[in-house]
Parts: sequence; C-alpha cells; structure tokens
Amino acid sequence: MSDILFKYLNKRLKEARDNPVSPRVQGPVVTISRQSGCSARRLTQKLIEELNKRPKSEEKPGDWDYVNKELLQKAARELDVKPSEIAYVFKYQERSALRDIFASYASKYYKSDRKIRKTIADIIRSIAEEGNVIIIGRGGVVLTKHIMKSLHVSLEAPLEWRSLMISERYDLSFAEAKKSVIDMDKKRQRFRESFEGRNTDYTWFDVTFNRMSLTENEIIRTIIQMMEVKNLIPPLKT
Repeated sequence: MSDILFKYLNKRLKEARDNPVSPRVQGPVVTISRQSGCSARRLTQKLIEELNKRPKSEEKPGDWDYVNKELLQKAARELDVKPSEIAYVFKYQERSALRDIFASYASKYYKSDRKIRKTIADIIRSIAEEGNVIIIGRGGVVLTKHIMKSLHVSLEAPLEWRSLMISERYDLSFAEAKKSVIDMDKKRQRFRESFEGRNTDYTWFDVTFNRMSLTENEIIRTIIQMMEVKNLIPPLKT
C-alpha cells in the first residue's frame, strides 16, 4: 500500500473517530387513541396550539402538527389509486377475499388489501419518525411504539356516557347510539389488530384519561407535563 493511500485511510479513520455520525433521531411523536364517543380532534388542535407557543427543541425545531384523515390522500398517491378505492380501510371496514380476487382481474391498477395496509403503515411510521407530530387513531400506538421519543395516550369513558355523547352529536336514540358505539369500538380494535395481530401488547398506553371526569384543559396540561418528563419537548425555563 502506498504511503499516500495509507495516510489518507488513517486520516479518514481519525475523522470518523473524532466526528462520529449521530444516529438520526426519530420522533418526537404523540399518539392519541380513543374509544367511540371520546372526541379527540378539538383536544388535539388545542394541544398543538399550546405546544407551538413553547420554546423549540434544538433537535427538531419545527412546529407541531397532527395527521388524521389526510393519510387517505397520501396513501392513495403512493398506491396510484383513487382515494375512494382505499377509503374502506379508514372507515374500519374489511374487503372480502372474494372481492379481492374479482378486483385483481378487473383492474390493472388493482392493489391487494395487504399492500394497501402495508403502505398506510409505512406512511404512518415515516411521518412519526420525522417528529413533531400527533397521530389520532389509525393504529398509531401499534405502528410507532418502536420510537423512543413517543407518548401514547388513550381517551376512554364509561359506555353510557359515550353513548349519550353520540346520541346528542348525531341525533340518534340512546339505544341506536349505544349500538353504534359498541360497533365502532370493535371495528377500531380490528383495525389495530390488522397491523399487528391479536393478543399482542399494543394496548399498553403510557396514560389513559377519563373523558367523562376530566376537562380538555386538564388533559392537555397533563399531556404536556408527561411530554416534558419523557424529553419530547424542552421544559419551560423558570
């Protein structure tokens, strides 16, 4: 080996030792899962307003934002299909195997249910890893639990209270609302299971709030405190 090459390699090795490449920081991300009747959108919007008033993180200095139904448009673009063709996933519906077979013959743009769900999962993970984002539902707790800088929140409440909320919101009878709540809870459960399977530990949230007994502001203050403790955001200087 020539002296020039030897010196060059030694120099590169020393540079690598003195200036190691820091691994890319994933997150921070907050996921908010909720039972049917436990509204999360307004709470999330108010949480983001509070987060964006605070000092920026040096690692991830951008503003916080949230994703929910926007995932449908992004997933459709990735798959090169119309949003209506994959909307069933976001409505917590399932496509039968027989329908899958017929669709595969009917269109050259056909995408299997497995391909659709994998694409959605990849998009959610990618968004979460970029950081400064809150993910409402969509199996977020399952798909982002590998991220160290994450906080997983669950909003729950007694069935009777949730049924009353849905009854008032959609002008349904209490019996109709209760049936709707139970059905939606089951669909959301199946949606999460479609990404990881049954009998897994994805239901282990960091914190669960009772929407019946706690106000939005109380929940938001507590989430922010937990984000500080877990180093998702810098603490306020006193």
